[in-house]
Amino acid sequence: MSLAVRVIPCLDVDAGRVVKGVNFTGLRDAGDPVELARRYDAEGADEIVFLDITASSSDRETTYDVVRRTADQVFIPLTVGGGVRTPADFDRLLRAGADKVSLSTAAVRTPELIDQAAAQFGSQCVVLSVDTRRSATTPSGFEVTTHGGREGTGRDTLAWVREAVDRGVGEILLNSMDADGTREGYDVELIGLVRAAIDVPIIASGGAGRIEDFVPAVQAGADAVLAASVFHFGEVAIADVKASLAAAGLPVRPVTES
Repeated sequence: MSLAVRVIPCLDVDAGRVVKGVNFTGLRDAGDPVELARRYDAEGADEIVFLDITASSSDRETTYDVVRRTADQVFIPLTVGGGVRTPADFDRLLRAGADKVSLSTAAVRTPELIDQAAAQFGSQCVVLSVDTRRSATTPSGFEVTTHGGREGTGRDTLAWVREAVDRGVGEILLNSMDADGTREGYDVELIGLVRAAIDVPIIASGGAGRIEDFVPAVQAGADAVLAASVFHFGEVAIADVKASLAAAGLPVRPVTES
């Protein structure tokens, strides 16, 4: 039996508030992370992803207090990322209540961090967040970026995800910078390329705007679909996404009335 497709709200957090913009700019306030996480848990979300989006670019740590309070309120897996630079940061987040920890900028800078985290905590705890954009300079046509999409690396996206999986990453959070916040649909070409390159689960991120956008992402190879603003601002309901996936013959965890 196939594993259920996961529907995952993403809380992009800046200074303790959930924010959302287009292509990681023009941020607007979307609410309190603890309240939103509690709401999504009640509405049938399968997981929550919590990303402190300015922790790396402003060289500070993730807000552990917000993580702790969020973990106290939700009973589904919580993945946390932002500002994670060492195995000690991993340890602190897991102790604060995270189930998985997401690496991005630090993993590109110090790939050995993946090996260390996987060895110490297990691959199932290690998520690689890949912010990627189209580029004419890489073999695959996609380049890895860092610092919330603000800096290019020149690294080929497919080469990077293969290396990361070899080093012990248990899951890829694949975010299309070109599609992020545009609400024009997931980048199914990108998803398909990464799916063909690796065998660990892929969380598709970037571009969800309508109910119709989720099924194509899964059909392209995603194991989970992540969205932010369409959930935060009440334009798309988690239950409706799951109904759409189920109608397409895809397995989902049922939404139970709370």
